[in-house]
Amino acid sequence: MQKPALDPLRIVEAEFVAGATALDQIPPPTGVEIAFAGRSNVGKSSLMNALCSRRNLVKTSSTPGCTRQISFFRTRSADDAIITLVDLPGYGYAKRSKAERKAWAELIEGYLLQRPTLAVVAALVDARRGIETDDQQLLEMLAAPAAVSRLPVRPLLVGTKLDKIPANQRKLAVEALRKTSPIETHGVSVELADTQSKLWRRLRALANVGIEAAAEAQQ
Repeated sequence: MQKPALDPLRIVEAEFVAGATALDQIPPPTGVEIAFAGRSNVGKSSLMNALCSRRNLVKTSSTPGCTRQISFFRTRSADDAIITLVDLPGYGYAKRSKAERKAWAELIEGYLLQRPTLAVVAALVDARRGIETDDQQLLEMLAAPAAVSRLPVRPLLVGTKLDKIPANQRKLAVEALRKTSPIETHGVSVELADTQSKLWRRLRALANVGIEAAAEAQQ
């Protein structure tokens, strides 16, 4: 029996390359970067692991607010596209000190507005809860002018944890998110592989990284 063709967009290699707790620790900008942002308990690390087909590449924790740094992961897809995935510290966790939350906010804002190689930001929200105040502030920040010369960063609103919603209500939940923001919206779950592949394909398209060639290869 002939094996099914490998999805040319599928990530086949992924590795941690750098972590930064301050802007001056961020590695030099190279290539294309896709960043993932969201509240501390939105499932960001789990989603990134799922997209990379890894279990423990991005550290996950049962304790919200555990991530204290920006983490950079170099990935290679089956079509040899190289993309850096960036895990931003989770925001909105009240049990951290006010000074620490302020430092994290400045780190996230500095990266988002000053990084010349940033192409796409996946803004993650819990599909069951919708856009909260911190999420809205992030979306407004992404709409602000960049502090460096670069192409416009493309935001994508991602509703996570679809598997926690009854199957017959998932489409309605994503539609409800779409009505609350003008930003393009997708739903995803680490338990639903088809939602992950659709999300990754869209992220690649927004980042303008080999998506047309990959689509032709699948035809």
